[in-house]
Amino acid sequence: MATMAQKRDYYEVLGITRTASDREIANAYRKLALKYHPDANPNDANATVRFKEAAEAYEILNDAEKRARYDQYGHAGVEGGGSQFHEVEDIFEAFGDMFSGGLFGDLFGGGRRRGGGRRQRRGADIRCDVTLDLEEAARGVTKTVEFARSKACSTCSATGVTPGSKKQTCNRCGGRGQVVQSAGILRVQTACPTCQGAGAINSDPCRDCRGQGYTPAKVTLDVAIPAGVDDGMRVRIPGEGEPSPDGGPAGDCYCFVSVRQHALFQRDGSHLILRLPMTYTQAALGATIEVPTLDGPYELKVPAGTQPGDVFRIRSQGVPDPRGGQRGDLLVQTYIEIPKKLSAEQETLLRELAELEHADVTPHRKSFLKTLRDYFAPVSENGEDE
Repeated sequence: MATMAQKRDYYEVLGITRTASDREIANAYRKLALKYHPDANPNDANATVRFKEAAEAYEILNDAEKRARYDQYGHAGVEGGGSQFHEVEDIFEAFGDMFSGGLFGDLFGGGRRRGGGRRQRRGADIRCDVTLDLEEAARGVTKTVEFARSKACSTCSATGVTPGSKKQTCNRCGGRGQVVQSAGILRVQTACPTCQGAGAINSDPCRDCRGQGYTPAKVTLDVAIPAGVDDGMRVRIPGEGEPSPDGGPAGDCYCFVSVRQHALFQRDGSHLILRLPMTYTQAALGATIEVPTLDGPYELKVPAGTQPGDVFRIRSQGVPDPRGGQRGDLLVQTYIEIPKKLSAEQETLLRELAELEHADVTPHRKSFLKTLRDYFAPVSENGEDE
């Protein structure tokens, strides 16, 4: 492994500027990985070195925290902090997603090598869904979920062949699952079209699983949902996805979270918002009002002269940060609630207040018959009733 003094600048390795975006970093790495990939450069030690060098540069610059340390301190800032790729297989393990699909998957078959031959393919990821109340999302909860997943066929023990039979080695690829195709000076290794990369031909498939080796099954699983999850977030359950078709690692299960709308609280990140109705007298004179929180009632002191729309902050009564940060706050926004009906005493007092404020208010409501009499009453020339 090269010492810090011998290492080239990571930006130089990828051929990018120090202001390159994440997309530019990824694109530069893909080009170099394609150019120096061991399958495209068999028995070329220098290409393998360049392949490892590009992977190490990508690992650092693709991570915002590691990139910041590298920009400030150089190689000394990340020495020992990231994984060091001693073998090509370490790169396939670290960046399996890049090599198991898309460009690399099409060109090089994807996955990890197994004993120098075919590469193992990782099982597919699957999804399940869970719906929570706001209280459950805030405190964290364990939920039981159900989802469909393949299981090993009990008849053929996941081999895919009828018991007593066995698969035949593919003659075209010799069991490697890969073939090399040439186009001018470019040699590209792809999955064998005869066996579809399996390396063997199943001439006597199991009837129960139709040669797949696996049958559908329903899985019940307890999932620990961390405190503070929000609507649309997902929880990764490692190794609970589909099994690998050729003995590789299983995929993951992603549990997508939905949070029901709450009757009182609205959520804004880690904060909760509560719209609090107040009477005119409470806002004008001040009051101590009991407000709800996720932890129980809280006495909020509202000062005299509170205006509609004023916001009061109750510290640490919101929702925890699911990544381990501090708990948010409860933001209480006030609004004045106008009663639709008043008692006679309330109306009298409010009219006295209006007179003190010299406010122009609607007069007492007249009866319908009195309104009709006033309307039809004859009026004299000087404007007075006769």
